[in-house]
Amino acid sequence: MAVNSYREDEFMENTDKKKILKRLLSYLFEYKVTIVLVLLCMGVTVGISLINPLIIEEALDNYVANKNMSGLLKLGIFALMLNIIFVVMVKIRMLVMAKITNEILLKIRQDLYEHIQTLSFAFFDSRPTGKILARIIGDVNSLKDVLNNFVTTLIPEFVTVIGVVVIMLIKDVWLTLASLSTLPLMMLGIFVIQRAAHKRWQIFRKKSSNLNAYVHEDIAGMSVVQSFGAEEETREIFADLAHEHRNSFWDACRYADMFGPVIDFCWGIGAMMLYLVGIKVLGIENISVGLLVAFGTYINMFWRPIMNLSNFYNSLVTNLTAAERIFDILDTEPDIFDREGVEELPEIRGAVEFSHVSFTYDKGTAAETRVLEDVSFKVSPGETIALVGPTGAGKTTIVNLISRFYDIEEGNILIDGYDLTKISIESLRKQMGVMTQDNFIFHGTVRDNILYGKLDATEEEVIQAAKAVNAHDFIMKMEKGYDTELKEQGAGLSIGQRQLIAFARTMISMPKILILDEATSSIDTHTEILVQKGIEALLAGRTSFVIAHRLSTIQNADRIFVINDGGIVEQGSPKELMEKKGAYYNLYMAQFADV
Repeated sequence: MAVNSYREDEFMENTDKKKILKRLLSYLFEYKVTIVLVLLCMGVTVGISLINPLIIEEALDNYVANKNMSGLLKLGIFALMLNIIFVVMVKIRMLVMAKITNEILLKIRQDLYEHIQTLSFAFFDSRPTGKILARIIGDVNSLKDVLNNFVTTLIPEFVTVIGVVVIMLIKDVWLTLASLSTLPLMMLGIFVIQRAAHKRWQIFRKKSSNLNAYVHEDIAGMSVVQSFGAEEETREIFADLAHEHRNSFWDACRYADMFGPVIDFCWGIGAMMLYLVGIKVLGIENISVGLLVAFGTYINMFWRPIMNLSNFYNSLVTNLTAAERIFDILDTEPDIFDREGVEELPEIRGAVEFSHVSFTYDKGTAAETRVLEDVSFKVSPGETIALVGPTGAGKTTIVNLISRFYDIEEGNILIDGYDLTKISIESLRKQMGVMTQDNFIFHGTVRDNILYGKLDATEEEVIQAAKAVNAHDFIMKMEKGYDTELKEQGAGLSIGQRQLIAFARTMISMPKILILDEATSSIDTHTEILVQKGIEALLAGRTSFVIAHRLSTIQNADRIFVINDGGIVEQGSPKELMEKKGAYYNLYMAQFADV
């Protein structure tokens, strides 16, 4: 498999930022009624903020100048009431938008999680789990400020800027032009900075993903690290990745932090031009004190939203890369899916047929690996087939193709005569049971883990399934029996106990086709006797495919397929193959030579 490890940055195609932003904001449109109410609140606050300088001008030119204290008091009370309304509207806006934003993040994360579950093994084979988690958790969280500030910052601040410019132009055109003379310089500076910053935030996201992937892998393999005393080596790797993560963040921040100084510089020059033109060019005798103070307030009201808008733009540049990574996964088309017109697979007997099947991993890439070449065989309902052969010969690939975890490029696979590509995946897999040497035990009770095979099973069915695979006795010896809480991955249980619980989970689902992939390879001989009885109970009356390196465990198989060189090099009953003295005989004698 072509794998992107924690040592490699993920490849990301260049995307249209406008399309990414439009797609992200489409989530807001689902709350358009609520957002209209928020906008009304913001309309009130923007209106009040625009009126405040006019109140100051009125107070200075008409009330203070004329020493009208009673009128000034009334004007002050009016201004106070307006600004109380302002504070209340801001509070309502903040609470409502926080609720909407969190609901959107929940939906995006849910959409992402549900989509990931539709992707095939090829997707998970090609990247570390930690990099997938980085997108589900970290990247989704990064979108919060963008979604919230789009409504609470972009819209009101943009309206404020427009309103300020209109009022300033009405008041005095020359003072307005002087105040805004540095706008072209600001726009050029921001354009140059954002192009450089966006590239560096993309690098930062990749380095963050690498670090997350390594931490996940290291914690999952902590027993191996400690067993081999590799703590120093892993510490060094972590330190290198952490330094790359930190340095990429610093590099991105250096550019992002340039937005503020550019705005401040243009703001200061604009204010200087206002007073220069107002006092030196137009003359103080032609400009009232109230108008000059009002313009000073308005120029602050103009540049402060510009600063907020630049901060929003900075946040947008920073976090748009997170949206790109999220939509990159959402746009990953499942390569295993139900085609149009598929039918439901009825209850099956368990006949399996491979007809001229060929399969290649990573087809069309540098890592292309041909595993199966023109493989054909037929298996009758209830027959037990053992697959043996060297590592990498294609044994696991065959059973994965039966479960349709991958799609073949040539030939056909039939279940009871039904082509796998013409039946729904769900109707196929619900009639199959797959067990490996490392069956996953979920955090929860013993009962919860068994019920995973059939969520609506009764208590009696749970107990019967456990008894059938010889798991009931050891479960009842546990502290709380079936209500005993199990740790993640079954920590605290022996390998044999984990296998028996997994057998019970498979048994309760009553599969018609059973796949055992090295189900006893990690079990000691004493436990294997107990587990073998559980396997015999599972195999009874089911079509079964058993992959085993221990040839002693498959002597009761109906047929053995010896897999090598891309196909079946030999098949027959254990007795027939021993008498033939071919590939299987050589494997058997090599394994039991000392005996």
